[in-house]
Amino acid sequence: MKANVGGIDRILRGLVGLALIAAAALGAIGPWGYVGIVPLATALFRFCPAYTLLGIDSCPVRRDETA
Repeated sequence: MKANVGGIDRILRGLVGLALIAAAALGAIGPWGYVGIVPLATALFRFCPAYTLLGIDSCPVRRDETA
């Protein structure tokens, strides 16, 4: 799995995931809020399967260090 989730994308996914899980745990939005596990997991692993299917990569451009 090649990382395809970059810095700001990763932070936003983590925050949204934690917010959804917290809201579900507090009973504010019901059990569907536990879907926040998905963006939280993609932030932790820095890999999003949907990005792979869509050809998206929000990671910064990597330079070849051998030159």
